[in-house]
Amino acid sequence: MIEVSDKEFEVLEAIWQGAPVSANEVVGRLNKKNEWHDKTVKTLLGRMVKKGAITFEREGRSYLYSPCLARQEYVQKQSAGLVERMFDGKIGDFVAGFASSKKLKPSDIEELKAFIDKWEKEND
Repeated sequence: MIEVSDKEFEVLEAIWQGAPVSANEVVGRLNKKNEWHDKTVKTLLGRMVKKGAITFEREGRSYLYSPCLARQEYVQKQSAGLVERMFDGKIGDFVAGFASSKKLKPSDIEELKAFIDKWEKEND
């Protein structure tokens, strides 16, 4: 699994909004939330290409960047890794951590129940 820093993840989020995308477009998307410098973004893009998180193609004098994996795939792998590392692979302990800190909303609980019901029907 490719590991990316928090800042690289923000860049990936901007690329996932629509690719292929130029560095200037990435900067524009990122600047909607916080101020980013062109040079910082270009440095991060270069690192991410080396890591294999994104790829690029040259178009004229600019580069167009695309992700090497889908957002959902990346999030699922990172989530599984987190549960494995922090909760010894026990998803119940992970959810209990949120529940005990009052971070679960009623809508979250309903989603979890629906997910469990669906899983039970599909895995009987």
